[in-house]
Amino acid sequence: MTREPLRVVFLDRDGVINHDSPDYIRRWSDVRFIPGSLSAVRMLNDAGFAVIVVTNQSAVHRGLISPVELDRIHRNMKRAAAAAGGCITDVFFCPHLPEEGCDCRKPRPGLIRRARNKYPIDLEKSYMVGDRTTDIECARRAGCGGAVLVSAGNTAAFPGVDEGPHPDMTVVNLPEAARWIIRNASRK
Repeated sequence: MTREPLRVVFLDRDGVINHDSPDYIRRWSDVRFIPGSLSAVRMLNDAGFAVIVVTNQSAVHRGLISPVELDRIHRNMKRAAAAAGGCITDVFFCPHLPEEGCDCRKPRPGLIRRARNKYPIDLEKSYMVGDRTTDIECARRAGCGGAVLVSAGNTAAFPGVDEGPHPDMTVVNLPEAARWIIRNASRK
């Protein structure tokens, strides 16, 4: 029995779901959800999208957070989304430093490829939402149908926006991104 291909919205974590921090998110108490982000997850689910988080977390290899604490943050984030009526299907993260050259650190598409190996994802009908051009480049390299750049939770709005691949849409926050994705997907 074959499973129906999923339409997925891949979300970066810090700067999209929760506020980013120059000191890294090291414990659950550091997580401050961006207003509307959890309801946006529900909105995307209601429109037929699975939501999967793909996030660079070099704080692990920097020794600033243990894998156990990172897992705790992700479990609690999934619970918070569920309490708001939504579902984060899964979380994939890269623990490596930028200079390690791994395949999983965005802008490389390894995290999305890992998700596609686990789930029957239709990448052409899927989207990436991120707060950096590395997220947009990751979406392009992976073959996602669309990419949206948000600014609400980043410490520097739209870093490098003129230097990397251009998004399909630029918005202030995840709720705006969700509304655009839902409208755009209905036209395809």
